[in-house]
Amino acid sequence: MNELPLKELLYKMADDQLILGHRNSEWTGFGPLLEEDIAFSSMAQDKIGHSLALFNLLHQLGESEPDTVAFTRNDTQFHNSIFTELPNQEYDFSLIRHFLYDTQEAIRFELLSNSSYEPLAQVARKFRGELRYHTLHANTWIKKLGSATEESISRLQKSLDYAMPYALGMFEESPFEKEIIEAGIFAGENEVKKRWLVRIEETLSNTSLILPDWKIINPIIGGRIGKHSEHLQPLLEEMGEVFRIDPGAEW
Repeated sequence: MNELPLKELLYKMADDQLILGHRNSEWTGFGPLLEEDIAFSSMAQDKIGHSLALFNLLHQLGESEPDTVAFTRNDTQFHNSIFTELPNQEYDFSLIRHFLYDTQEAIRFELLSNSSYEPLAQVARKFRGELRYHTLHANTWIKKLGSATEESISRLQKSLDYAMPYALGMFEESPFEKEIIEAGIFAGENEVKKRWLVRIEETLSNTSLILPDWKIINPIIGGRIGKHSEHLQPLLEEMGEVFRIDPGAEW
């Protein structure tokens, strides 16, 4: 198999991590509780660190240096899902995004820990410990606030309903899906989605929240092929400001 399918897989994962890491970092100093301020900052740092590890794998496959790849591309060159680039809005939306995204991410790296591409399998196994903390944090707050007051339940349900079409876009299939699966590199987006639906429904069953009927929802896709919302380019310009001023700066 040529390297293009593998690179596509790595880019979409790295870009998801980089973009959502920066979105989560925007909560620093603005969390509803000091505990949450620290938690989101810590998870943001993890995600950006994960993106660096994946960009390093891409660099080993002949792509540019991680800093160059992260901070000099425009929005049409990014492969992240549109879900990750949406503004944070209120805390209820960020919590729902954290829950839906990180559950998917944990499953993805569980599957990748057995990848036939050993450098990726090693990275996936390394990430899994951190991701257990991320999903534990998300599940704890979803269960707590999803069973608390009428207002907290209503706000989370509204955010869940809004987020689901975007969240389903995380599983937008690659044009190389068949090659990736047959080569044993990755089990494929449908397998991740199937396990994700089971896992999020299990968590939500312990709350007063209702999972929207995903079978009748049209996923919001396009991000994997560089078709993004109006929110991504301004974020990229902000992210790359320091690098443009001083390309020698380290992250």
